[in-house]
Amino acid sequence: MKLRYLLPMFLAALALLASCSDDDDPSYLDGLRVTQSYLAFPTEGGSVTITVTADGPWQLENLPEWVSAEPASGEAGQTQVTFTTDSTATNHEATIQLVCGDKTQEINLIQQAEAVEAQNATCADVIAGDDGKTYRVRGTCTKIANTTYGNWYLTDETGQIYIYGTLDANGGTKNFLSWNMEVGDIVTVEGPRKDYNGTIELVDVTVISIEKSLIKVDSTSLGDQQIPLEGGDFIAYLTCKGDGISVEIPDEAKSWLSITGINTGSPATVSFRAAENTGGDRSTTVVFKTTSEGQEYTAELTISQAGAIVSATVAEFLAAETGETQYRVTGVIQSVKKASYGNIYLRDFSGETYVYGIGSKGDFEALGLKEGDIVTLVGQRSEYNGEPQMKGAQYESHISVTDISIADFLKLEDSKEAFYRVKGVITSIANTTYGNLYLADEDGANELYVYGCYPGYGATGDARKNHILNADIEVGDTLTVIGYKTTYNGTVELYNGIYFSHEKGE
Repeated sequence: MKLRYLLPMFLAALALLASCSDDDDPSYLDGLRVTQSYLAFPTEGGSVTITVTADGPWQLENLPEWVSAEPASGEAGQTQVTFTTDSTATNHEATIQLVCGDKTQEINLIQQAEAVEAQNATCADVIAGDDGKTYRVRGTCTKIANTTYGNWYLTDETGQIYIYGTLDANGGTKNFLSWNMEVGDIVTVEGPRKDYNGTIELVDVTVISIEKSLIKVDSTSLGDQQIPLEGGDFIAYLTCKGDGISVEIPDEAKSWLSITGINTGSPATVSFRAAENTGGDRSTTVVFKTTSEGQEYTAELTISQAGAIVSATVAEFLAAETGETQYRVTGVIQSVKKASYGNIYLRDFSGETYVYGIGSKGDFEALGLKEGDIVTLVGQRSEYNGEPQMKGAQYESHISVTDISIADFLKLEDSKEAFYRVKGVITSIANTTYGNLYLADEDGANELYVYGCYPGYGATGDARKNHILNADIEVGDTLTVIGYKTTYNGTVELYNGIYFSHEKGE
């Protein structure tokens, strides 16, 4: 079979299997996963077997008539499911659902009637193209993301696409290093297009040719370090076999990064100067260029500079741009999605954000963190599927919060150091502006005065006011609040209460 003929989605399925089956990836559905979510069948028909792992009974829904599944339902645990098709003269494509309780995993099925000839294209053509169509593209390798499967970025004068899996010379997977491909090389590939959550990819591509770049970044005088916060000078060392060197600094970085000299000897060097950084972390990618016989060759260097950590409320964090700036945010752990990774929801008086992991796997549990604790984290503002989140969060400190009954809270010694979470029914509200109110336990035997119910951690001034009215909290509701114990004129108080949650009364 000639290189220009491929079974596009069959290769796509292999690539997606190769890079999407990491059991340690916390983005997977808790309690429901499959070893493959893209299944491709040859024209002559055949079978594909996957493993379903579920924490309860499950079933397949919307299975098309051209494919069968055995079994189509099962119980908790691991189950081998085999999908089978007959030969076809018609292209088939379908998305089915694997349902377990309130969790749904989509599985994509594809069977094509004949091979497809690759279409010569630019990156812009691929971006505007159709899923499943095979394209041949020539461009520069500008970044390598994974050296096992061969995930990298290909850029030409019209745009950039993601290469999701690279086959070796024999059509095998997981052998990308055999190509000796480097950033800056000019590469021609062909493969099927896939739109994966808005990222345009060519999947499991066949390499047609590689033209080695005539310019390469060997090292810098910084080594593996960032430019320090105070700025300074550093040197990039290059190998250049072309005619001359030019350097492009992105416009947004020209205010803090400049070139102080270029030497085209051996080794070639480019000297830079970085200004002092008074903001958060920042980085940019510098492009080095050379030419030979009318062909331009490029190499890239990503430069980062340490910055100050920006203290922010949750609302300020959510309003910030995605990037490398580090934010310090403090709030209450509202809920824990996955303790092993520290995936939590964090809330202060201004809002709530998702935190995609704290430290390394197991750190959250080792620190003894739990729902209700007040924690300070430092991390970057990121997004997933358009939703903001904190990425790369690092633990700084926390205040442990202890769950306690009203009866036991009344017996405590006064202390501003110990925080408690108390739940009770509101029996009366003394002040709606600041939320001064009385809570009673279920049988009404014990009552506690809450001196202030503020909208969340960190509220001051006017931000403390009117939460009772704004949240529609009233007598008869069950309120959960966090605070410490004081006594005033003989009355025991939960002081400076931090609202956690409430349930409407009957």
